[in-house]
Amino acid sequence: MQLKKSDEAKRTLSVTRILNAPVELVWEVWTDAEHIKNWWGPNGFTNTIHKMDFIEGGEWNLTMHGPDGTNYPNKSVFKEIIPLKKIVMEHFHPNFITTVEFEDKINKTVLQWQMLFETVELFEAVVKAHKADEGLQQNVEKLETYLSINLK
Repeated sequence: MQLKKSDEAKRTLSVTRILNAPVELVWEVWTDAEHIKNWWGPNGFTNTIHKMDFIEGGEWNLTMHGPDGTNYPNKSVFKEIIPLKKIVMEHFHPNFITTVEFEDKINKTVLQWQMLFETVELFEAVVKAHKADEGLQQNVEKLETYLSINLK
């Protein structure tokens, strides 16, 4: 099936934020399990990282623990890693590609975070059932807070 470019916009969640931290620090909190477990996920969620093999082809397995006690197992594979610039991951069940780009802006970092779902229907289902759009915004806010409180 050939997907049109306009279709891609209908299957994408994205957020861009300027973070008040140098790119090296933002990269570290994204790539180190000891950091990412503390800020990953929407508000009220905690995480158990089972495996985070941060190399191209490496797996990232974690369980997100919802505020209601529900566990959400997650599996991703790192597809592309360009140090201090870009991380591309393939997430499974639901299937989507996450691309995170980091741009150095002299002690600040422009973060561009995009989730591209396999189909428009999957995108709509995940946004409706799990409020993935709100979750992505909350995730970036938690990252900002973690950077400001814990790593100065």
